[in-house]
Amino acid sequence: MGVGYQHTGGWIEVVAGVMFSGKSEELIRRIRRALIARKRVQVFKSRLDERYAGINAISSHDGRTVEAIPIDTAAQIAQRLDPTAQVIGIDEAQFLDSGIITLVTTLAETGRRVIIAGTDTDFRGEPFGAMPQLMAIAESVDKLHAICVLCGGPATRNQRLIDGKPAPYESPQIMVGAADKYEARCRMCHSVPRIDAEQVRLL
Repeated sequence: MGVGYQHTGGWIEVVAGVMFSGKSEELIRRIRRALIARKRVQVFKSRLDERYAGINAISSHDGRTVEAIPIDTAAQIAQRLDPTAQVIGIDEAQFLDSGIITLVTTLAETGRRVIIAGTDTDFRGEPFGAMPQLMAIAESVDKLHAICVLCGGPATRNQRLIDGKPAPYESPQIMVGAADKYEARCRMCHSVPRIDAEQVRLL
């Protein structure tokens, strides 16, 4: 990967949290501020997320958008990276492979400001993808909460729904969706039922 920006003041920022907590909105806010500051910015997003603004943009739930390059892997970010970019935004990082850890470390070490947004836990409430490692190596981590749809408390879990009922633990980890498939819930209202072997076979 070519390096065109030699300043040594790079760092990594992570904006984590559940769905509907404002992660993409915060990423967009930081990107727009960088643009106002006349920084050269490049934004990437996982191709798995095509909600709202479509494949070539990231979008917050309140409708704000910013252009983004769709990618499937960390290697594709490296291949499409603008060597003069000073600020790199990456949305939905939980869908990317573990190569994202080495990549963003390299970007920071070569002077880039890297802003990462993603869901740190899956629908089971367990660590999601490379997000835990990214949070560990970042200089700055903001973990956002949503509002539990059942009790109104701080929501820290993604509740997946299938036909309006909590999805079983054994269902696939990745199932892209929005309000029709997921709810924000607190720890106490979050439900992930286990199912028996026969039900698993039928999934």
